[in-house]
Amino acid sequence: MMYRIFEIVAPIFIAVLIGYIYSRSKKPSMDTVNAINLDVFVPFLIISVFAEQTINLPDYGPLILVAFSITMVPGLAAWGLAKLFHIDVKTFVPPMMFKNSGNIGIPLLLFTFGEEFLPAIIIIFIVENTLHFTTGIWIISPKDRSFAFLKQPMIIATAIGLSLSLFNIQLPPWVVESLRLLGSVAVPLLLFSLGVRLLSLDVRGWKLGLLGAVAAPVLGLIVAAPLATLIPLPEVQQKMIWLFAALPPAVLNFLIAEKYQQEPDKVAAIVLFANAATVITLPLVLYFVL
Repeated sequence: MMYRIFEIVAPIFIAVLIGYIYSRSKKPSMDTVNAINLDVFVPFLIISVFAEQTINLPDYGPLILVAFSITMVPGLAAWGLAKLFHIDVKTFVPPMMFKNSGNIGIPLLLFTFGEEFLPAIIIIFIVENTLHFTTGIWIISPKDRSFAFLKQPMIIATAIGLSLSLFNIQLPPWVVESLRLLGSVAVPLLLFSLGVRLLSLDVRGWKLGLLGAVAAPVLGLIVAAPLATLIPLPEVQQKMIWLFAALPPAVLNFLIAEKYQQEPDKVAAIVLFANAATVITLPLVLYFVL
């Protein structure tokens, strides 16, 4: 069992470690690279999943509902914690809601369950990511409650993918292979960029960072526990939900906080401490799941 857990987490942590080591000597600017990954490679990954196989979306209705709940409900408890510890709600609540379903979630679930379950993995990612670009931004900046998120490449890719599945459109094999080739860049680049981000870990915010590192997985798992009992899911999807619930905050929380000047240094401390803590939290949850 322990070796199986090692087989799952080792490739993830090695890729992150390489990014961290490389950034210590070269100090690369990842802004452009991350933008390209989010705007190009991840959208192609989404489209390729829908292009390679027919996905009947209603079959994933319970999974969508659970992923939605695990994303949104922790925000209520996080609001209470923020008030208790005198933290700005706009600073603390979004990282507790929106998980790292990209950098860590996709590779973790992929390595754990295999490519045959990639449609379910991508659907979880789509749910969390769509909520982040809507509710997440609306929490920080109520003035931005618009439909501008529809222009996001990942939202457009989701619409294209769903259309392919809904209308049963079969693309030529060479197109599908091109989509898969471009999409395959996304996962390793997500992990590498996370390693680069860890270099900016600021220990001065360790108290807030430690609170976030503990609260993020705990709140997610507390919400997941009753849902796993009340909502019927296939066995593998149920295991996916436990891992999704335990994920740390998404790096995107910091990028959005920086854009809207919502105490980005504090958000960075929460995000980076929580992601660093996955060395401990993820093997524990994997042991429970497996």
